[in-house]
Amino acid sequence: MSELRVLFEDEYLISVIKPYGVLSQGNENTKSIVDDISSYLTEKGERGEIFVIHRLDKTTGGVMVFAKTKEATAKMSAIVQNGEFHKVYNAVVCGEIEEKSGKLWDLLYHDKGRNKTYVVKRERKGVKKAGLSYNVLSVKDFSGAKVSKVEVQLHTGRTHQIRVQFAFRKHPLVGDKKYGCTVSYKNIALWSKEISFIHPMKNELLTVSAEPESEIFDIF
Repeated sequence: MSELRVLFEDEYLISVIKPYGVLSQGNENTKSIVDDISSYLTEKGERGEIFVIHRLDKTTGGVMVFAKTKEATAKMSAIVQNGEFHKVYNAVVCGEIEEKSGKLWDLLYHDKGRNKTYVVKRERKGVKKAGLSYNVLSVKDFSGAKVSKVEVQLHTGRTHQIRVQFAFRKHPLVGDKKYGCTVSYKNIALWSKEISFIHPMKNELLTVSAEPESEIFDIF
């Protein structure tokens, strides 16, 4: 894992860049970004214990926020549950999207056994509503195909949500073989660009952001 990039830190929270290919939270046998943060805090002479607020897929890189105290964890969890934890992503999708901006709403079912999410027609047990807004930022040629860079704002946080909602509309993310992409790339072209919320202890707006660190975004 490359050197930990800290974007923001105070006595309650820490925000870092999670690299592609690294787990958000591991276990005793699997390393994750949590281990790097704990090591970083220990080297600073702090306790080194951190608490997970949200997660990114292993195949996604970008901005994450963690809590450093139990009180901050409880308050941040409430912020997330209340829909006050705002997330913006950049993605590169296959093809040229006809509508340059819009909102996508679907019913999603996640099959844990296959670790795959599906768009379904009816509400039933395990099915959840999923929504996002998007804007097409640019369209380019890549590996002999048209690809589009989009900015996505999530309204809900479902497993594989961005990936499956665009794939369902025949615009899978570049590199995402699981959801039908035929354009090869070393990563899935998805990046957590910005997170904003009211700081749980200081009652101030906190916005943390970082530009994508995958070369696919450089073609735009």
